Amino acid sequence: MQYSQKVLDHFMHPRNVGKMENPDAVATEGSPSCGDQVTVYLKINEETKVIDDISFLSYGCASNIATASIITDLAKGKSLEEAKNISWRDAMDALDGLPPVKVHCSVLAADTLQTAISNYEIARGLKEVPNFGKDTILEELQKIIYPQVGEDIVSLKMVKYVGFDDGNVIIDLNMLSFDSWRENVKEEIIEHLEKYPEIKNIQINFP
Repeated sequence: MQYSQKVLDHFMHPRNVGKMENPDAVATEGSPSCGDQVTVYLKINEETKVIDDISFLSYGCASNIATASIITDLAKGKSLEEAKNISWRDAMDALDGLPPVKVHCSVLAADTLQTAISNYEIARGLKEVPNFGKDTILEELQKIIYPQVGEDIVSLKMVKYVGFDDGNVIIDLNMLSFDSWRENVKEEIIEHLEKYPEIKNIQINFP
């Protein structure tokens, strides 16, 4: 697997790594059982709402460490509003790209940063806890990367139907039986959705 020099640099010499004492906000996304997990810590200036300090802990592969490192570099010194605009594509560009099968690592890093920012704003009454519904599920599906091409399954029109009723989620995917990535995508979806207490059951259907 070919990595850029920037990926290797951030893997071998990660920036802003380590647990932060007394952070203003923290978020953890992913799962060690699935192979990747990232925790992001924020120290935020209460008056200016600028990220004065940021650090991370990572459990996973070289791409996972490198993307968490670059995300913290991109966010440090930014205002919260500026940091909200940092996407997984920004991380990819800053690292001169990732192999398609590793794009999900940049999604995880960016998602963890955004969750930490959201946790800070909710804790200080700057925003309300968002209502859970079908839109929440669709937002999570947009974070699921199809490994073969490195794009999300919603943009690739692989999601045919999403239903949510009384805690039960039904998702129909347009992935044929010979697609070797079906189980991988299914596991990713479950990992992204099972963290929500509103969800009791997840049913994923294929043709």
